[in-house]
Amino acid sequence: MADKPLVIITGPTAVGKTNLSIKLAKLIGGEIISADSMQVYKYMDIGSAKIKPEEMEGVKHHLIDILDPREDFNVFSFKEKCAQAIEEIYKNGHIPIIVGGTGFYIQAVLNDIDFADDGDLDNESVLNIRKDLEEFARKYGAHALHEKLLDFDPVSYEEIHENNVKRTIRAIEFYMLNNRPISEHNRKEREKSSVYDSCYFVLNCPRDVLYERVEKRVDIMMEEGLLKEVQKLKDLGCKPDMTSMQGLGYKEILRFLNEGGSLDEAVSDIKINTRHFAKRQLTWFRREKDCIWVNKEDFQNEEEILLFLLEKCKSRGIIS
Repeated sequence: MADKPLVIITGPTAVGKTNLSIKLAKLIGGEIISADSMQVYKYMDIGSAKIKPEEMEGVKHHLIDILDPREDFNVFSFKEKCAQAIEEIYKNGHIPIIVGGTGFYIQAVLNDIDFADDGDLDNESVLNIRKDLEEFARKYGAHALHEKLLDFDPVSYEEIHENNVKRTIRAIEFYMLNNRPISEHNRKEREKSSVYDSCYFVLNCPRDVLYERVEKRVDIMMEEGLLKEVQKLKDLGCKPDMTSMQGLGYKEILRFLNEGGSLDEAVSDIKINTRHFAKRQLTWFRREKDCIWVNKEDFQNEEEILLFLLEKCKSRGIIS
């Protein structure tokens, strides 16, 4: 076996990563680490499509239900907690399998991204910059804030959706602190070699099939009680600017609860935003190097996919 084996199963939302990861983990003696920015939160089960305990089939999962939804969570937190989980899994004599669609989280761990250039994110000068940018966003809107990126970081301007105010602020902060765009920093970090002996699988399917799966998933979430789940989070004190409430499904329903309007329109917004998110995920993964693309339409069934994953794991020395 490789010295530092690591398997990654990623891909766009709703493509079917969870079921496949469970089956692979049982075959190779793996434990799963969730690379999902919402599944870390307690009480956020339906909207995050969180795996149920009975669905884990005895496979140990990490980084699920570990934070209160009023706490912050970001790539720095994930990298630290993921590294701890990996070491624990190695001590158990198992193989870590990172599963999820948050590409930057995966990249941060796989390539051991150095955030040293970011400076002290909580010092007074940085906090003042952030406060000013947050005030600008409140006064002039997310679009006006996003337009600020165009002059000095057109790459981030294209990559970051204008509604993602936190990432937009982070990109502007980075430039003001380092006098160079964060996209340049990220590009250099992506060029690093992996510190693990890894198999990086990207699960994919035809776009029309994926979009149909997205639509069905959102309908099921509503049937299972997403509206009540978000209402409980609101009652708990969760507000729109919290990290947990930036998740797809949560932000749209919370806006409906706070501002009124049509629930049908809120559900439609979830579907549209999720489709757009899936498209951005695929764009991200296509830039990553050394990925093994697993196009589901090339296989007859999931068993064939599993055999393919096992073959690749053997060829990379992940398993014997």
